[in-house]
Amino acid sequence: MMLDIFSSFDPGTSSLNNLLPPLLFWLVSYASIMLFFLNMWITPSNLILCMNSVMVIMNDQGSRTYGAHIKGFNSFIVALFIIIININLMGLLPAVFSYSSHLLFTLSFGLPLWFSLIISAITFNLSSWVAGLLPGGAPHWLNPFLVLIETISIMVRPLTLSFRLAANMSAGHIVLTLIGSYCAASVFSSPMSLIILLSIQVGYIMFELGICLIQSYIFCLLLSLYSDDHP
Repeated sequence: MMLDIFSSFDPGTSSLNNLLPPLLFWLVSYASIMLFFLNMWITPSNLILCMNSVMVIMNDQGSRTYGAHIKGFNSFIVALFIIIININLMGLLPAVFSYSSHLLFTLSFGLPLWFSLIISAITFNLSSWVAGLLPGGAPHWLNPFLVLIETISIMVRPLTLSFRLAANMSAGHIVLTLIGSYCAASVFSSPMSLIILLSIQVGYIMFELGICLIQSYIFCLLLSLYSDDHP
């Protein structure tokens, strides 16, 4: 039984039982991963070509940044992009817990990746990384303030990166939960309201599919842009 709209983000609450949401998540995860290896034994289909185009898009984006000079960075960004897309889309399935709507999940991606770029930059060339904190051509009396502002902006990057993904995904699931609650309440009261709400629900689910793809792209896009600060 769902006590409020935020109970939909609790993996321990389910309309069926406590085992079904995590079980469905791993089953769908395994099935989605297997789709990427179908071209090993069958002729590439439209689905496989679509998945390949997704990987090409993120690989091209990583190649336009300085992350292309970091060994294995592009491959990691492409894999992360696919993982986040799968998790976002699986969160729209009934009785499947949405992991990407939790800040703990997004921080587990954003914080280590941001910190690894910082550690790599400091290890590679500390003086060049520190020099990047100060913009060129700035007045001397502004230097301490500019360094402080740039340091703060770098420190809040993992928070903004994680909050953006979690907030956008949470907002969409809250709206879907509210519409679903009103649909359930109008089943026996007003058939016309039920039809209207179902139409809105279907339209919003299609909109949420686009949000899942866009937020996955923005997460990886910002991460690739952060690699430009690497010396």
